[in-house]
Parts: sequence; C-alpha cells; structure tokens
Amino acid sequence: MQALRHFFIALQFFTRIPVTGALAAWVGFSPAMLRAAAGHFPGVGWVVGAAGAAAFALALAALGGTAAGAWAAALLCTAATVWLTGAFHEDGLADTCDGLGGSAQRERALVIMKDSRIGSYGTVGLCLALLLKTALLAQLAAQWGPLRAALALLCGHVLSRLMPLFIMRWLPYVSDADAAKSKPLADDVSGPALLAGLAWSLPAWALAGWAFSPARLLACAAMLALLTWRLGRLWQRRLQGFTGDVLGATQQVCELGFYLALAASPPAWLAAWAAGLS
Repeated sequence: MQALRHFFIALQFFTRIPVTGALAAWVGFSPAMLRAAAGHFPGVGWVVGAAGAAAFALALAALGGTAAGAWAAALLCTAATVWLTGAFHEDGLADTCDGLGGSAQRERALVIMKDSRIGSYGTVGLCLALLLKTALLAQLAAQWGPLRAALALLCGHVLSRLMPLFIMRWLPYVSDADAAKSKPLADDVSGPALLAGLAWSLPAWALAGWAFSPARLLACAAMLALLTWRLGRLWQRRLQGFTGDVLGATQQVCELGFYLALAASPPAWLAAWAAGLS
C-alpha cells in the first residue's frame, strides 16, 4: 500500500490530475515519501502515455489515413500530453537549453536555468523538439499503422521516464535547495526506488517486444542507453551534477530517441544479431 501512496504523490507532482480530499488524506505526505515517489516516474508515464495513445488512435481514426491526417493526429496527441503534464518536462528542456546555451560557466548556467523567462536557446530547443516529436509520430503512424504507433507512444512515455532515474543514481544533485522547485523529489534515488522504476518499465518492454521486431527492440534499448550515458556525461561536465530541469530534458530527449529508433531502419549488423537471437 505504501508503494501506491508513493505513486499518487508522483502522479500529483508530475500531472494535472488532482489528488485531493479523502484520497489526499489517505496518501499523506512527507519529504521522505516525496523522494521515494521518484521510483514511480515510469508509472506516471503509463498514465500520460495511455492518454496520449488514446488521443492519437482516436484522431487517426477520425482524420483518415492521409499524411496530413497523421500530422494533425500527432499534433493533437502531443497537445494532450503537454496539457496533462502542464508542460513540466518541456519546461525543463527549455530551461536546460537556455542555461547551457547562455553561459559556459557553471554558476551562471544554473542561475539562467532558474529564471522563469524563456530565452532564445530555450525557444529554439523546445520548438525543434516538438516539431521532431510530431514528425516522428506521424512517420510511425504511416510506417507501422495506428495501433502500433499508439503503442509506441505509450511505451515511449514509460521508458523515457525510467532514464532520469539512472541520472539521479549516477550524479549528485547540484541546484540550490531553497530555489529549486524539484527539491526534495529530485535530489536522490534509492536502490528500492530504482527497482520500482524498473518494475514499472518491464511491461512496456514486453509490449514493445510484442509490437515490434527484436531488431527494433534492441535498437530502442541501445538508443536509450547511449542517450542516457551521453546526457549524463554532459550534465557532469557542464554542471557537475543534475538539476530537476536536466531530468526533464533527459526525459524529452530519450522519448525522441525511442521514436527515432522505431522509425529508422536498424543497422544490418543489429538486424542479423536480433535474427540470431530469435
């Protein structure tokens, strides 16, 4: 039951879904519970991804199988997930782009990232990310059909929310505790919380394995691992750790990487390896 309480805390923190009244009284709250809720990031991904996948499938059915219809459906489902999360992760991506693009000095970059105003780097980065997400979802609909495209969106939201947990386990928290909106949720992740995140993610891997070929699944796993490692190295080099904003940026980049791995043709060696395993 305690795990369910932690899940509801994460759901309230990362979405617009209210946890109020008798439910809030039952869930309770403490800084330790908020920190433990980090392991349920991928669980929140199931909720957000399911809403986005439903919007995507319904829009594709309503708008027909044209290329324009696929683009419109991709825009609508992206708008649905952005609304449901309050653009929480997109805001982190924009702040990260502003901070790292605005200054090469660590301290100045952290100050810029805390500024509520969006700058040119954040605007460009956010626009490119949203355009790329829309294009990739439209491509998945044309390439794999409505059902598997919707499943790809669902799995992408779950698995991309697992990757920030590895960043939290790897790097120290560096932001100012008094000014950071993510404190204390994003200052650490325990071993049990990481296991909880992995448990939430296993069904998504199984679902992706059912919907796509082994080569695609391996490409997705390799893409997520590579992006997480490269982003972690970047956060370590530029900031000597992570902030809540870079966790949001990690989720956004990994979600895009997951869709890209499904849309792109896997290398011949990867396809041959996957064929040998099957």
